[in-house]
Amino acid sequence: MKLLYNPVFLDHHTGMHPESHRRLQAFNLQYSNTSRDGTPYLELVHGPAYIQKVKDACIFSGMLDQDTLTSPGTYEAAVYAVGATVEASEQGDFALVRPPGHHAYPNKASGFCLFNNIAIATRKLVAEGKRVLIFDFDGHLGDGTSHIFYDTDHVMYWSLHQYPAFPGHGFVNETGTGKGEGFTLNVPLPPGSGDDIFWRAIDSYLPIAKAFNPDVVAVSAGFDAHQQDLLLDLRLTLPTFYKLGVLIRTHFKQYFATLEGGYNTQYLPAAVYNFLDGINGAAMRFEERETESEFKVWDTFDINLNSGLSILSKFWKL
Repeated sequence: MKLLYNPVFLDHHTGMHPESHRRLQAFNLQYSNTSRDGTPYLELVHGPAYIQKVKDACIFSGMLDQDTLTSPGTYEAAVYAVGATVEASEQGDFALVRPPGHHAYPNKASGFCLFNNIAIATRKLVAEGKRVLIFDFDGHLGDGTSHIFYDTDHVMYWSLHQYPAFPGHGFVNETGTGKGEGFTLNVPLPPGSGDDIFWRAIDSYLPIAKAFNPDVVAVSAGFDAHQQDLLLDLRLTLPTFYKLGVLIRTHFKQYFATLEGGYNTQYLPAAVYNFLDGINGAAMRFEERETESEFKVWDTFDINLNSGLSILSKFWKL
């Protein structure tokens, strides 16, 4: 798995916003190895009127919501982010893109996201007859992605995220509707959760993800659950992102990833490179002492875990 990157992603200007060009500048990449225009894929998820709304807003640096800014270069960056994610899905690569996508709804921007990169790539795969597991380890629920696939059994959406936190939902009883009931796995992590709780959650839900038997794993790779991130109160460390790469490589055959969150520019490159090392079978580059959670955090987590697995036992053998 290699990084797909284009400097056009820096042209989405947001000033002092946490989701700024500084996130990707921190990688100090001097090349462009993806230049696919994602425009032909947008309508796999988004309506024409919404696409035009985004394009028009970018001309005048309009705000699409209170958190989601634009600039004259934003539209091009966003469509190339879609294109890079689709290319990653075809090649098994990691699309190092911005703006991120997993909060974007079909007709609404949200949470720094304009177009839902992972959902678009997933819809293309589903149209090709693939079963797709979306594994979202960003520290926030990808509510746009969850909404888009909430009623289908062709896609399983598995999210581990801080709860309570933005966007305000993603609890264990949100498991899908209609044909999709049982195919949304929400794993709420209490504030203060460390590596130990995170891996207990992974180990508990991995059998369900494997029972789904996906053809492809689409990874919404967010790194804002790191203990030094600016926007959340989770306590993951750099070795956990390495182990996530190892886990995906060990348990699944075909996979790709696209960048979501991660706002500490000192730690973001290290987290991404550790993830890549894990998924590529290389030695881990960046060490950090792993974290343990307090008893009261464990108590809350265990209650939620048992409740969630009980609900899902109606649909899956546990």
